[in-house]
This record gives sequence, C-alpha cells and structure tokens, in this order.
Amino acid sequence: MLSRSKNSLAVVGTSVAAALLLAACSSDAGEATGDARESSSANVVATTTQVGSLVEQITACGGGEAQTLMTAGDDPHQFEVSSAQVADMVSADLVISNGLGLESAMQRSLDNAVSDGAELFELAPELDPLPYGGDHEHHGEEHDHDEHDHDHGEYDSHVWLDVSRMADGAELIGQQIAAASGDDAYIDCGQEVATELREVDAEVEGILSALDTPRLVTDHAAYGYFADRYGVEISGVVIPGGSTDGEPSSKELAELTNLLNEQGADALVTSQANTNPLVTALAEETTNDVPVVALYEGGIGEPGSEADTYQDAMLYNAKALVDALQ
Repeated sequence: MLSRSKNSLAVVGTSVAAALLLAACSSDAGEATGDARESSSANVVATTTQVGSLVEQITACGGGEAQTLMTAGDDPHQFEVSSAQVADMVSADLVISNGLGLESAMQRSLDNAVSDGAELFELAPELDPLPYGGDHEHHGEEHDHDEHDHDHGEYDSHVWLDVSRMADGAELIGQQIAAASGDDAYIDCGQEVATELREVDAEVEGILSALDTPRLVTDHAAYGYFADRYGVEISGVVIPGGSTDGEPSSKELAELTNLLNEQGADALVTSQANTNPLVTALAEETTNDVPVVALYEGGIGEPGSEADTYQDAMLYNAKALVDALQ
C-alpha cells in the first residue's frame, strides 16, 4: 500500500521527487522482503516428547521455533493441557500430534484449538498403522501415505517404537512445516533427520539381533510396532488395551502369574517415567527369575539425560534389553 501511494505521488511530482520516491520505495520493498523472510520462520507446537524431539530438530535446522507440550514425565494417555497451551496452539503456524487416540485426555482441547483456527497435523495415521492385536505385513520403507484413512479406535497409536516409521514421519513433518510456513528449507531438514533415523533404525536392529526372539510381558499394549519391526514376541500385557489408564482384573493378573510360572518370559517391561507397580509385583510373585526392564516407552528422557532425544531413547531401549537379557 505504501509503495503504490508513493508511485502515485511521483506521477504528479517533479522528476527529482520521483527519483527520490522511487529510491525510497525500493528501500521499503527490500526491508519488507527481509521482514517477510524473517517472519516465515515456522512456529510449531508438538504434543508428545517423541514427536516434539523430531519437530525441534527439524525446526532448528530450518531456523524456526518449536514447543513441546508434554515433558519427559508425562503420560501421553493422561496428559491434559493448560489454557495457556491451548492459546499457544492457536497462535502457532502448525500443531503436530501423534494422533490415533493417544492424546485422549487432551483431545477436547485439540478440537477446541482447531475450532479457534489452529492447523493440526496428526502423524500416526500416516505411518501405516497396525491394528490392535492383528497381524500386519512387515513395514517397508515406501508406501503411499495418502491411501490411509483409518478409524483411530482400531489402530495402535504407539508408532514411535518403530524407528523406521518415524523416519518416514520426519519427512512428513518437514513437508507439513514447509507448507505451513512457506519455507521449503524444512523439506530438506525433514529429509536430513529421516536419514539419521534410518541409520538409528539399523543400529537398533543390529543391537537387538543379539537376542533370539525375546519374549516380553509389557505393562500395557504399547509394543506392537517394536515387535513387528525388531523381532521380539509379546507374551502378555498387564493392562489390557493400548492405554495406561485401565486396570486388570484379578482373573487377568492370575492368568499372567500362571503364564510366568509355567512358560516364563525373558523380561517384564515397564516405563522409565511411570513404572507400573503391578509389573514389579508380578516379578516378585513368579517362581521364575524374570527381570524388570524400564524403557523409555511413553516419552523420551529428561534434558541432559542419556535419552534426551528420540534417537537416544530408542538406542537406550535396545541396549537396556540386551544388557538385561544376556
């Protein structure tokens, strides 16, 4: 608007005035372009620490900013957002959630943020999700993300326990941030993080190859992707279903105790951040010696810990299992 006004004045002014005005217009346009470039840096909000770790790496690469709503100690199934965090989502260029019902306690807040203008991208539905309790062909590196249209109640939300899927996810995150910010540099950044994740995936696979199909009993049904990708067997779960907010019946606990006594297991698995006391109790009740292994299951580690990035958390999990079982 300012440059058009000055150009109009130049038509009726002297040639000297016109030259001065054109010079000023050129300067203003240059400043406006610079301001637009600076303002194009993305402002992204992520829900979980796993998604947040990748978002933070990609935005840092592209010069943007990221905020993760959950912290290392939060249970993604039970976490609720504050009113200030809802406002942050509304003002952000993009909100990235895990999806598939993982953030069930904050779903209403996510819906409200979208109603108020937030742009939401759900990652897990785009990563070839597994059905709960069902068989699935081993995940490949290439698939058409646009073909997936899943009912979130039927599919396992714990996609981050397969690093190869999260590598695909990093590429998608980069594309989404680029679209929201208008800066295609984030596409390259997503690809860079994806390349690193594929290297980590191969490393996790190599570490776990030292184990001969370990049989695990887990605190809840979170390890379907881990089993599908890395060749472990889930013999049983303590809390039925894919959430931590359930509670097993006395009959279900008795069946698990019998399973551990009669068939054994290589490990009982629980969360580093939120250790399930039922897991410890089962380990004490069984007549077999079954170690309890605490993994970074629902979130990554605290800042400065050995697992403060998604990559480090997954490498920690692989090494911790091998150390406990060998």
